[in-house]
Amino acid sequence: MIIQWFIGLNPVSQALLATLFTWGVTALGAGLVFFFRDVSRNVMNSMLGFASGVMIAASVWSLLIPALELAADGSLPAWLPVAIGFLTGGLFIAVTDQLLPHIHPRLRGDRQEGLPTSWRRSILLVMAVTLHNIPEGLAVGVAFGALAVGGDVASITGAVALAIGIGIQNFPEGAAVSIPLHREGVSKLKSFGYGQASGMVEPVAGVLGALAVAFIQPVLPYALAFAAGAMIFVVAEELIPESQMAGSTHVATWGVMAGFAVMMALDVALG
Repeated sequence: MIIQWFIGLNPVSQALLATLFTWGVTALGAGLVFFFRDVSRNVMNSMLGFASGVMIAASVWSLLIPALELAADGSLPAWLPVAIGFLTGGLFIAVTDQLLPHIHPRLRGDRQEGLPTSWRRSILLVMAVTLHNIPEGLAVGVAFGALAVGGDVASITGAVALAIGIGIQNFPEGAAVSIPLHREGVSKLKSFGYGQASGMVEPVAGVLGALAVAFIQPVLPYALAFAAGAMIFVVAEELIPESQMAGSTHVATWGVMAGFAVMMALDVALG
């Protein structure tokens, strides 16, 4: 009954509900602060690696391959729109990274990045994870927006698989904000609030992505590749380097392998 109701919604509404789900999983991860004061470095590294693997697989199976198939019907060589969208997505995150004030405590100490600001450290930590969540929400939104275009490359099960995969990898991201904050003296409730807040951007990005491709159909190959490029940039720039910082690199690497395999299985099985 619920499944039929969901299928009957328009793609923008589906994108909103899907990204509310991914935000909810971020909140579940942040909720670990009520049970744990700390998480071992190996566990955190494996979770970061797992998130990286999910994002890489999602970029390939759910975004780049459909983008290439759609672009094949255009007047340009299929690889060109995809390459342009992919590189533009990475450029967008790179520019945002330079502008948005944030801190990656485990990656570069407490050195603030982005424009100078007097924001509190807790807000800067949230901004770091929020930056990661922009392309994730956009990817889910674009996948559901593609349903308005139709065709063999757009399936609701594939979009659902992407949302599930993104949701799974959001779990450690919520914990990566809330638990360090509580360890530094912030109350459990406030730490949870900050952790779940990092996922609030996903419904916004998801709806914008769905609207863009649903009403401006020619941009779909570019939009799919853009989301993939943004996610790959985050993985290469932040997640994998951070997971490898404290030694035990095999733990993080196997996390990447496991995350990739899970997302690949989800996409193939459901898509």
